[in-house]
Amino acid sequence: MTLRFYDTASAEVRNFVPLLEGKASLYYCGATVQGMPHVGHIRSAIAFDQLTRWLTYRGFRVTVVRNVTDIDDKILAKSAESFEPGFDSGPDAVREEEWWALAYRYEQEFLKAYDTLGVSRPTYEPRATGHIPEMHALISQLIDRGHAYPAPDGSGDVYFDVRSWSKYGALTRQNIDDMQAAPDVDAQFSNRKRDPRDFALWKGSKEGEPTTASWASPWGAGRPGWHLECSAMVTKYLGTEFDIHGGGLDLRFPHHENEMAQSQAAGHPFASFWMHNGMVTYEGEKMSKSIGNTISPAEMLELASPRVVRYYLGQAHYRSVLDYRPTSLQEAAAAVERIDGFIAKATTRFGSGAGFVEGNTGTAAGALQAFSEAMDDDLNVPRALAALHETVRAGNTALAEGSDQDGRDALAAVMTMTEVLGLDAVQQPLEGGGKEHAALGVLVEAQLAARAEARATKDWAASDAIRDTLAAAGVVVEDGPDGPTWSLKRD
Repeated sequence: MTLRFYDTASAEVRNFVPLLEGKASLYYCGATVQGMPHVGHIRSAIAFDQLTRWLTYRGFRVTVVRNVTDIDDKILAKSAESFEPGFDSGPDAVREEEWWALAYRYEQEFLKAYDTLGVSRPTYEPRATGHIPEMHALISQLIDRGHAYPAPDGSGDVYFDVRSWSKYGALTRQNIDDMQAAPDVDAQFSNRKRDPRDFALWKGSKEGEPTTASWASPWGAGRPGWHLECSAMVTKYLGTEFDIHGGGLDLRFPHHENEMAQSQAAGHPFASFWMHNGMVTYEGEKMSKSIGNTISPAEMLELASPRVVRYYLGQAHYRSVLDYRPTSLQEAAAAVERIDGFIAKATTRFGSGAGFVEGNTGTAAGALQAFSEAMDDDLNVPRALAALHETVRAGNTALAEGSDQDGRDALAAVMTMTEVLGLDAVQQPLEGGGKEHAALGVLVEAQLAARAEARATKDWAASDAIRDTLAAAGVVVEDGPDGPTWSLKRD
């Protein structure tokens, strides 16, 4: 089946034909590091990680860029809240945490969350503050082509002239006269703009802002506008034309609309595909701190293992709404338990090196084909998961019936599917190897040996006591035709 994705710009599912044969280029919006990661950030990262893994599985050499917005109005505002008592709040005031330190601290929190949940590191992860010259060059191009202008009052602001670009609004299919004004300047300074919808490419330094958050430019000292940052960085690393631009649905307007307009107005073809993931809701309602219906990735990880959280956040079709309910993680845990239970039993019997035989026409081969067709069809993860669970059921049947070849094929297919979905990449301190896992294994195996000896002498009380002790410690023991197997109980 041909690989196909939904393109937001054309509002249709189209065949994916890369610009360069055998290669795929992907840029997706990373974090504005002004606070802790929320569930929407992580869902988006997992969706584009699944896309990356599938493109890689399909034989593409994938280059991935995920930016870090480390200079922004909100970052400066958060830093301004941390003035030491008794100090002046001017541009050189002493702060408990400078804006750049705050941004770096939260950047590390995002990386920790990504790593914990198995989101692969991108090929490049540029920070906005490291690309000021590229931003200046892009602004100059737009001014020279008649699509941008410095504010007439000498403030240092530079704006994109939306009326100068006839295609403005094309990504979201909006009429320019129906759009709201861009919130780039205070109302009293709105006379700087030719049109209220013009958005800032460069923001001149304002009174009270720290001098460290300002860079010299041909138009005056200041800092870049948010939309400009992404256009400059993607062009730096992927060129003026690339395959896929991704991000959350909430970024379509104004962020991605403005990115596309300023880049194309500068003469850059820009993205061939625009892909957007859906939002996360709480029992059908938009999450809101004000009404208390939110849950953070950190809170999810207190309730369930990283493997379960990854499964939950990645189980829906990327374009659909993912609704969280209090039972959601329990349901995901049950699904993961079924997958891991089969893997544990099959690996005990066959080892971890069982390979899938291409050309096999058995149940596992059909399920793997169904999985591939689902992923090719606009990354349809729900259908892919259905194929995965069907393979688990077939594999368990094969193990019970002593059909070793079918069991081996099912194990290899399941391992392939879980790898593509990233379920093998989450951080599991006691299940991914290392000294801790080895030590636990020695202790559990010793207990199982003692239990086997008790069963051989028909000392059922001792056998049950050992099993109960292991269960209390979170170790699940399953008896099978080839002897007992054990695994850690899932949250």
